[in-house]
Amino acid sequence: MLTTTTTKVLEPGDLDVALAVLDRDPVANAFVAARVQVAGLDPWRLGGEMWGWYAGGRLESLCYAGANLVPICAGPEAVRAFADRARRSGRRCSSIVGPSEATAELWSLLEPHWGPAREVRPHQPLMVTRGMPADVAPDPFVRRVRKDEMDLIMPACVAMFTEEVGVSPLVGDGGLLYQARVAELVGSGRSFARVENGRVVFKAEIGAATARACQIQGVWVAPEHRGRGLSVTGMAAVLRHALEEVSPVVSLYVNDYNTAARAAYRRVGFEEVGAFMSVLF
Repeated sequence: MLTTTTTKVLEPGDLDVALAVLDRDPVANAFVAARVQVAGLDPWRLGGEMWGWYAGGRLESLCYAGANLVPICAGPEAVRAFADRARRSGRRCSSIVGPSEATAELWSLLEPHWGPAREVRPHQPLMVTRGMPADVAPDPFVRRVRKDEMDLIMPACVAMFTEEVGVSPLVGDGGLLYQARVAELVGSGRSFARVENGRVVFKAEIGAATARACQIQGVWVAPEHRGRGLSVTGMAAVLRHALEEVSPVVSLYVNDYNTAARAAYRRVGFEEVGAFMSVLF
C-alpha cells in the first residue's frame, strides 16, 4: 500500500478510484472523464498516461498526459509532483489545459524547461447551463451532420481550428488525426451544422460527453455570415440536443477576449462558473 505522498502511472485496475476523483467535478473534468469512461486507463487506448498523486495511500489527484497535459483536482503539492514527472519525461503534449489555478502553477514550474510557449491564454471562462432559454428559438435549420458529409463539414472544421488555435490541423500528419476526431463526432451524432447553398454557415459539436455533463466545442460561424445572430439561435439548437439526449448539464469554455462569443453564450443562458487556462506549444 502507498502510505506516503507519491505519484505513479495508473493501471487498468485503478479505474474505479480514478473515476471517483473525476466525479468530484463532473463539469470541469468532463473532457478527461469522457475519455476514461470509453477507453479505461490502458495508455494505448487512452492515448496517453494517467498519473495519480497519492497522499496517505489515497488517490487524491490526477494528471492526464497525452496530446494535452491536464491537471485534475490538483492542489499545490500534487501540481509540483506532476511538474516534476513531466519535466523528467520531456514535453510530449501540444498544450497544457485545465482549471486556471492549477494550470498556472503547473506552467510556472515547467516554463523554465519547456518554454517559451507559442501562446498562453490565462483566463478562459468556464460557462454552464442546465436549461433552455425562454426567449431564444432554436434555429430549425441546424441539423446533425450525416456520415456521408465529411467533405462538407471538414473545411469548416479546419477553418474553425485554424482561427481558434492559430495553426492548421493539417500540419504534420496531413490532418489524419484531426479528420479521425471529426469523423468520430460525426459518427456518434454529435456534430451539428446549418448548411446554405452547399456550404456550412454555422457549426458546433458536443465534444466530451458523460451522463453527468457534456461540453460544446468548435462553435463557428462563416465570416461572411457573422452578425446575423446565427451563433445564438444555432447554439440554442445544439443545446436542445445536448440537454435532451446527452446530459443534464452543458458546459463550454471560451477565450476571455472573445466578447462577442461570451455575449452570445450568455444570451442562450450560459453562466460563468470558473475559468480554464491553456498553454499552446
